Amino acid sequence: MTDKNSIERLFKAHYLQMHRLAVALLHNDDLARDIVHDVFVSLLDGKTGVAVSGGYLMKATRNRCLNLIRDSEIHQRVANLFFVDNEEYDSEDWPDDDTIARIYNLIANCISPQSRRVMELRFSQGLRFAEIASAMGISETAVYRHLSHALTLIRKKLKEDEQ
Repeated sequence: MTDKNSIERLFKAHYLQMHRLAVALLHNDDLARDIVHDVFVSLLDGKTGVAVSGGYLMKATRNRCLNLIRDSEIHQRVANLFFVDNEEYDSEDWPDDDTIARIYNLIANCISPQSRRVMELRFSQGLRFAEIASAMGISETAVYRHLSHALTLIRKKLKEDEQ
């Protein structure tokens, strides 16, 4: 259905109900408006191959809301698992100058160049994982793995030196 008059009639008849459903699912008025807008844009683009009714519009709205929730939850879980927050380090006691020198030595001699670059971008320049991934042309998961591997190696070497 790409007839603009038909879509306009559907919009006037079902917008409020679709918006209420989206707000109930998302608890965010702006996101709800965006979702309803996207449903109608897909109608204008002719992306639907079915007869459009109020039921179809409600189901399309619900599905888009659920997809958004799912994607947000996945993103949040990944962020919780992989995000190394600078505040975590601010609350710890800082190491003495000798330990810092050993850390720099380990970074220079024991870490791969790519992991070293990830560490530099993350800790020296304060870039986020997405920014590092974009700058280096690798995935965010690869950024996490390089950083995790480097930090694990440094911790291991420091513990070995203490014993």
